Amino acid sequence: MKYLWIGIFAAGFIWSGISPKDRFTWFLEVVPAIVGVILLAASYRSFRFTPLLYVLILIHCIILMVGGHYTYAEVPLFDHFKTIFGFTRNNYDKVGHFAQGFVPAMIAREILIRRQVVNGRGWLNFLIVCFCLAFSAFYELVEWWVAAATGDSAEAFLGTQGYVWDTQSDMALALLGAVAALMILGKWHDGQLRKVV
Repeated sequence: MKYLWIGIFAAGFIWSGISPKDRFTWFLEVVPAIVGVILLAASYRSFRFTPLLYVLILIHCIILMVGGHYTYAEVPLFDHFKTIFGFTRNNYDKVGHFAQGFVPAMIAREILIRRQVVNGRGWLNFLIVCFCLAFSAFYELVEWWVAAATGDSAEAFLGTQGYVWDTQSDMALALLGAVAALMILGKWHDGQLRKVV
């Protein structure tokens, strides 16, 4: 399982780095995936996640790599969706922001449960959602800082495509992703946690 995960990640990373649409945007988009892999490797012996978490993290990394390769505003499949459904923009970035709530919610859930940080499922779920909203808000601030520091070269990284409510809709999708993850995967995750804890 470990070597398959590494192989898929490496293949996706190499593919995404071959002639990306914009090299600077590619770098900005894949940095979180690289940081994630470094953290996973560093903590692998002391804190091994459930198999579910490793699969979710890999999917999230692939979403980042695809967005980095094409830029989030120009992913071809979502250009087709734009034409078919009459969208005014390429909405691949919304998939990324949904995942930005969905996957971190499960990571936070696993850490909080295994470290016994919170008593009671109500508080657990509330704090997970708060964490995901904070993470999403922080990411929006990072986008702003990068744009302010680099000017026009960060336009593809921002990916607003002229949508004035882009920041708010990104955060709303992260919130939706976090809630969806807790509702859909909670019991499955509990089953895996019983084998680990």
